[in-house]
Amino acid sequence: MYEEAERILISKEEIEKTVQRLADEINRDYAGKEIILAGLLKGSFVFMGDLMRKITVPCSIDFMIVSSYGGRTFSSGEVNIKKDLGEDIKDKHVIIVEDIIDSGITLSAVLNILRHREPASLRLCAFLSKPARRQKEVVIDYLGMEIPDEFVIGYGLDYDEKYRNFPFVGILDPKYIHE
Repeated sequence: MYEEAERILISKEEIEKTVQRLADEINRDYAGKEIILAGLLKGSFVFMGDLMRKITVPCSIDFMIVSSYGGRTFSSGEVNIKKDLGEDIKDKHVIIVEDIIDSGITLSAVLNILRHREPASLRLCAFLSKPARRQKEVVIDYLGMEIPDEFVIGYGLDYDEKYRNFPFVGILDPKYIHE
């Protein structure tokens, strides 16, 4: 079971503690306000589900589908918006929820698009960040943790649409990569 993971990088227990810490920070910063959690699908759905259950301020959710990977282990550099937010965010407090920030290309494009819609505030919450791969700098307001330059799977993170269901974050065994 879970043989595709070469090793576990972040345990289920570490994930739970990290999500609680992030929710505590958001609850503190947005006390007395309403927020919209804007998840970037597909990877963010597990993290966002856990995070929203720990958020105590009023919140609604929305989703975007944005991709720059296309079945590869690296960003193509070409950002493709497949589904936009369904809600008007003008004058609202928006937190983009992302599973992992790698090159920063996708997030940079999404942030630029959403800033033009004039939200009251726009912040970024990411479970993981890989600074070694950064090509475009983005400010991460709420960061779970930084990780090394390894291809990770589990806890919503996939390779070619597989392994999202693993209850931990693991390093993908290279023998399962087919590029």
